[in-house]
Amino acid sequence: MKTTTTWILKLPFSYFKCRNQKSLNTSDLWLERQVGETEKREGRPACLGSMAEPIRVLVTGAAGQIAYSLLFSIAKGDVFGQDQPISLLLLDITPMLLVLEGVVMELQDCALPLLKEIIPTDKEEVAFKDLDAAILVGSMPRKEGMERKDLLKANVAIFKSQGAALDKYAKKTVKVLVVGNPANTNCLIAAKSAPSIPKENFSCLTRLDHNRARSQVAMRCGVPATQVKNVIIWGNHSSTQYPDVHHCKVNMSGSEVTCFDAIKDDDWLKGDFITTVQQRGAAVIKARKLSSAMSAAKAICDHMRDIWSGTHEGEFISMGVYSTGNSYGVPEDLIYSFPVQIQNKTWKIVDSLPINDFSKSKMDATAAELVEERDTAVAFLGV
Repeated sequence: MKTTTTWILKLPFSYFKCRNQKSLNTSDLWLERQVGETEKREGRPACLGSMAEPIRVLVTGAAGQIAYSLLFSIAKGDVFGQDQPISLLLLDITPMLLVLEGVVMELQDCALPLLKEIIPTDKEEVAFKDLDAAILVGSMPRKEGMERKDLLKANVAIFKSQGAALDKYAKKTVKVLVVGNPANTNCLIAAKSAPSIPKENFSCLTRLDHNRARSQVAMRCGVPATQVKNVIIWGNHSSTQYPDVHHCKVNMSGSEVTCFDAIKDDDWLKGDFITTVQQRGAAVIKARKLSSAMSAAKAICDHMRDIWSGTHEGEFISMGVYSTGNSYGVPEDLIYSFPVQIQNKTWKIVDSLPINDFSKSKMDATAAELVEERDTAVAFLGV
């Protein structure tokens, strides 16, 4: 399959630098005016000269349905910034390359000014080269009749290989998000297989669960989801996860109140709310006959945008991160979802939140599942 490289309007990247060097000739100035007018009509920033060097972003499983919902948002600047050019690397298995070619054509046809380069491939040594960000969406799905240990074994092989490729080819500063399920344990295997990259650079997606919890609270209160903050997803991205609203705040008519005071239904918050969030993925599959794609893509964007740009003051979000050194008694050497705050592309677990007995029991239950997954997977890994 041909590698595709595209600059919108065929602008060489040196063009974007030379604006600030006052070295534009007459034709450059004419071209700048044309680009500026186009940017103005389409509501995009007219100053292309301030753009940074492109960052290299990998999406695996790039021919799949989650990636199809994700790639446009990345390429148009919704994740890494409206002035950040992107080199997009798309990895999938060989039988999917023809489908991937169609995805590439659609990205080209979007005529996105930030998309400098598209590299579709089935080769890890190409896909993982000099990465700034890696979004690992592809994994082995559970098939009918497959035992959980067989699923773990298949995914250990995938994420061991991808972790080794990160270790060998990517920048040591690369930020890695694992989406493919079982996401927490796949993330741990990738991190263990990339010993030269800090484990703090690896995270897994529980932002979809976080967004689901936030939305359920918002709908119950009759407010936009933006008025709900500091829900927490503890633990595994599975049906044992614990959606916790004991620290959640809801803005009701301009005043922040606790989630329990806003909803005034403790039985719902400790019962149906939790099971609804835990089982939401299964409910989507039952209705669509397909797994979540649009909402998963949105959650990936939220997760990576917060890594790149940071969280808002006074707010925290949920993210599966390395558990060693946490203050909540969660076993070490897991990828476990915690509340985190992010600054300068570095996450920090929000420490010392009060935890009642109800919450502690649910946090322990999901941790026990992750310990079992880890021990099974590490046995397959051989470390």
